[in-house]
Amino acid sequence: MLTLPAVLRHDLAVSTVRALSAHQAGEAGAEVVADARALQEFDSSALAVLLACRRQALAGGKTFSVLGLPERLRRLAGLYGVEALLPAA
Repeated sequence: MLTLPAVLRHDLAVSTVRALSAHQAGEAGAEVVADARALQEFDSSALAVLLACRRQALAGGKTFSVLGLPERLRRLAGLYGVEALLPAA
């Protein structure tokens, strides 16, 4: 399981993607779940991070889902037209 931090803004996005990608590369199994329950302070960069994790999962032949996506981030994903790419775990 990939665990997102409590704070995920533009200035933290690149380092967060790197850390999650490294963790994801070492995970076994056919499914990648991103745990977003800790997210408290975020901007649209959180969507970019989740979509990067999704791309990596799909490239590795795995499924991808998100646990505990905050409602505000879900609405933002809907606004950008990517909500269907972030299914609930």
